Amino acid sequence: MSIKIAMVGAGSIGFTRRLLADILTVPELSDTTFGLTDISQTNLDMVAALCESDIAANGLPARIEASTDRRRTIAEADYVICTIRQGGLEAFQTDIDIPLMYGIDQCVGDTLCAGGIMYAQRTIPVLLDFCRDIKETAKPGALFLNYSNPMAMNTWACNKYGGVNTVGLCHGVQGAHWQIASCIEHWARREGMIGPDEKVHRREVDVVAAGINHQTWFIRVYWRGIDLIPKLLELFEAHPEFPRTEKVRIDVLKRFGYYSTESNGHLSEYLPWYRKRLDEIENWIDLSSWINGETGGYLRVCTEGRHWFETDYPNWVKAEPPKFTAERRSEEHGSYIIEALETGRVYRGHFNVVNRGNITNLPDGCIIEIPGYVDKTGVNMPVVGDLPLACAATCSASVRVQEMGMEAAVHGDMTLLKQAMLHDPLVGAVCNPEEVWQMTDHMVVSQAQWLPQYASKIGTAQSRLDAAVVDGSRVRLLETQGAARLHTKSVDEMLADRESASANAQAADKGKMTKS
Repeated sequence: MSIKIAMVGAGSIGFTRRLLADILTVPELSDTTFGLTDISQTNLDMVAALCESDIAANGLPARIEASTDRRRTIAEADYVICTIRQGGLEAFQTDIDIPLMYGIDQCVGDTLCAGGIMYAQRTIPVLLDFCRDIKETAKPGALFLNYSNPMAMNTWACNKYGGVNTVGLCHGVQGAHWQIASCIEHWARREGMIGPDEKVHRREVDVVAAGINHQTWFIRVYWRGIDLIPKLLELFEAHPEFPRTEKVRIDVLKRFGYYSTESNGHLSEYLPWYRKRLDEIENWIDLSSWINGETGGYLRVCTEGRHWFETDYPNWVKAEPPKFTAERRSEEHGSYIIEALETGRVYRGHFNVVNRGNITNLPDGCIIEIPGYVDKTGVNMPVVGDLPLACAATCSASVRVQEMGMEAAVHGDMTLLKQAMLHDPLVGAVCNPEEVWQMTDHMVVSQAQWLPQYASKIGTAQSRLDAAVVDGSRVRLLETQGAARLHTKSVDEMLADRESASANAQAADKGKMTKS
């Protein structure tokens, strides 16, 4: 069963090495050819060498073909996996820092809000180039598996304008599923329903989560036949950790009746209520882990991880390669989808797909996240029906922002881009219209090198910024690091805890990384 999997953005150490190991855990996929490509020859060479060492240590016939020639890598591929970060950490820095000047404090900034909308402007044109390559050089019907954020906008553009069957993959549902299992475990132990040392695995908890990426809601939760939706608030409030780390999610659960799949920090920046006043943000976050709400937390851990990998790489080469075993296989969906399509073993997961009547009170054509089943017949998505109204209202507002942001990215439409910013829930809660207009010009000018579709408009945007200074109409910028920004460690500082630094650099899911 020899197949070819092209991995675009393979210089992403956390995802590339992890996904390759997951795939090669499947015996039928042991002779897979992996085409690795990246725009950085240096990053590509480092990751390819590690992957080749891992394959050799496990005695498998799989092969690595590494090249900066993307079309050559994608040619004859059965599957294409995307893990790129367009603009890298340099652009990501502006996604966080410029909105802060206008009072917008983001934890992650890669899905919605000002950072996520600009991220789409950089990423979508490149993804459409990938789609063209897939259509022209990959095997007919090749499946595009996208891990790159902003997930919904990227996947929407690839399906609508790229003409390639694209499925978006995220691990948010799995992480929240584990949280629910933990709540049930503590509750069941208190009630004498399980023994003092007995654990509750998430496989024992049947769930349906539905919504849009990073705003997906657990609308069904069953354990031992008990409907736990009515008890979830009680269970979360009684948990020994979550009332401290998940304050936003528990507050939304209290008011909506449904638990969000996404982390405390992520959810807080998608809604208009929790981060609109800098002096109130600390009431809603916790700094034991960046993902609980730290200002620019994801940028920090990504920066530290990249710097550590580049510095500590010689030690990675000398380290004993990991064993590819079922016990070590991660919960990332990609390998299970490929396994199911190739072997026929059924896999159930939550995927980002085009809404074709699956969620009946969200617009057809938008990208939704719902449970689906994969086997040899393909990726099969059932009808979920209506979301609860509060959940649907929140998702609907975000969907229209995503649609405007996606269309702006495809067409280089500056007005539509500003309208997307204006309608974003948190941006709109913090900024007035003139602030939104100036901030958007500011971000577009700062990111000009990654925005080819706006090339003819950059000069005009700069002229507007200059004129506002001359005539005194320029919006006053804030001098702030945000409500809860932590120091980004140097390599020397990370040496104090090499194990933690290495774990961060290798992690595909950095949501597990703490501030220490």
